[in-house]
Amino acid sequence: MQNLPDFDIIDVDENTVISIKTEVLHVIYYSTLGHNLKRGLFNFCEKISGEFSRPTQKFILDMIYGLLTTHSCFLSEIARKLNGKATPDKAVERLSRNLMNFDGADKLHENYFNAVKRNFGDSTVLIIDDSGITKPCSRKLEGLCKVHDGSTGEIADGYCFAGVSALTAGRKQPIPVYSRVYSTVEKDYIGKNSETLKSLKFLSSHFPKTNIRALGRGYDAGYIFDYFIPRKESFIVRMRGDRHILFKGEKVKLRDLARKYKGKYALNFEAKDGKKRDCKISIVPVSLPNYPDEPLNLVICCGFGKEPLLLPANLASGGKRLCVTVVKVYLMRRRIEEYCKFKKQGFGFERFPVRSLKSIRNLDLR
Repeated sequence: MQNLPDFDIIDVDENTVISIKTEVLHVIYYSTLGHNLKRGLFNFCEKISGEFSRPTQKFILDMIYGLLTTHSCFLSEIARKLNGKATPDKAVERLSRNLMNFDGADKLHENYFNAVKRNFGDSTVLIIDDSGITKPCSRKLEGLCKVHDGSTGEIADGYCFAGVSALTAGRKQPIPVYSRVYSTVEKDYIGKNSETLKSLKFLSSHFPKTNIRALGRGYDAGYIFDYFIPRKESFIVRMRGDRHILFKGEKVKLRDLARKYKGKYALNFEAKDGKKRDCKISIVPVSLPNYPDEPLNLVICCGFGKEPLLLPANLASGGKRLCVTVVKVYLMRRRIEEYCKFKKQGFGFERFPVRSLKSIRNLDLR
């Protein structure tokens, strides 16, 4: 324990002395904690930006430090937290200029991945999902397009967002490993499928094939299986009930096949809202019409919602253990939704003040 400084205390009792010393202890503790946090942040920024020039390193550090301390994307608020010699107006001008001119996004992303990859292992779950960034009141931003607003269910102006998060082995916390903001009106835009394939190619080059790729119902198109199956990559994809599947050599609808199975195993769990759910799960050997010789295991989970969860996976069969694993892994997909929600609400990402698409992407990279 650190030695306390001496105080000249007159006409006070013993309790007052104790309270004063306790308060000093708290000051010393929080000062040390803040110093350690700053030191850790500086070391992290040095790892990911050590190959850049000194002005660029300072820019990256300023942006990360400003975002963490202000929880805001406004450059004016970040500038006030920097406590530099320049005035806030000059600091905002410098940050805005660097956001527009920074060309090392790919290298910075690679350095970031190398810094966080120690948190991943053979059992890492990779969650692929897309989202939208709405800017309903903006008119002058570059490349504004129509996106679906998940909070209102309406179509609004904004940008599309493709992201991938990897869950840590211990607490299953989502760590973003891929992020890209794009617009459907860009000149080089091909389609949503092309953007999804970019994220899948990044995973193929940075993660082993045994890591499970978990995808939602919007990714049950043929191009997804055309990518995974030839590469022998592990996947779990939720499919719609009107999709066709091969069962015992016959093509049937998934919805009709699911009605035949009422559940062989039980899965009981408590949701975050406190409600307990009693689910029944079954496993059925199937294959895809385009890949009849590639065996898959279809996990049918009834009781989670109005419609059963239909989850084909190319994981090895293991009875109840496989059923439970597939359902639990798929339910972990909600972690990326929590990350996107935190990104928008915790940092106000949808309220970014920059106009060019390049600046928006560089801001998202921070």
